Amino acid sequence: MADGLFLIGYRYSVYTRIVRAALIELGLDATYHEANPFASTVDPMLRENTPFRRVPVLKHQGFVLTETSAILRYLDAIGPGLPLVPTVPHQVARMAQVIAITDFYGYVPLVRQVFANAVFAPMMNEDIDQASLSQGLRDARLVLESLDMIAAEGYQLNGADITLADLHLSPMVGYFAMAPEGAAMLKEFPALHQWWQQVLDRPSLLQTDPFKER
Repeated sequence: MADGLFLIGYRYSVYTRIVRAALIELGLDATYHEANPFASTVDPMLRENTPFRRVPVLKHQGFVLTETSAILRYLDAIGPGLPLVPTVPHQVARMAQVIAITDFYGYVPLVRQVFANAVFAPMMNEDIDQASLSQGLRDARLVLESLDMIAAEGYQLNGADITLADLHLSPMVGYFAMAPEGAAMLKEFPALHQWWQQVLDRPSLLQTDPFKER
């Protein structure tokens, strides 16, 4: 049932990394096509499969799926590995909550503002937007505080060994922690920091790290 998976992604995209990590966790293989959504010329395969021209895109036997959270649910349903969605209702709700916080409140400050300016811009010899970096650090604090409250309940984040929420959040925290300011701030939130120490060496994250050769 899971044969013929095809993933369109961008190696530096946290959302692409989320899906690639899920494939590993679920024991699935996918043919991969690299497409830079920020390129001046849109990749033909990306243009053909999504009007938004954003990654990741999953194709499976004629079925085309976009949006990372939907892709994760689909992979979890067809994967031969252990399920990454808990069965206890409040744990399912926590998983959904963490994913929503990550997408709606976390991605911009953690990745587009802090990581992009403190880490990626210098790496690519690009200019740093100091105002954006400062704003990202301010907004990140509320995100980390919210996630720390959930982590402090005594689970990893959402009541299971690892769920889709852990996979959704960890690449973004990983990028954020690459910035010295981000790593320092993360330590201010002990439960969340402890969770990060538990997942940062997970093979699915290590194998999908786009900077592992640097």
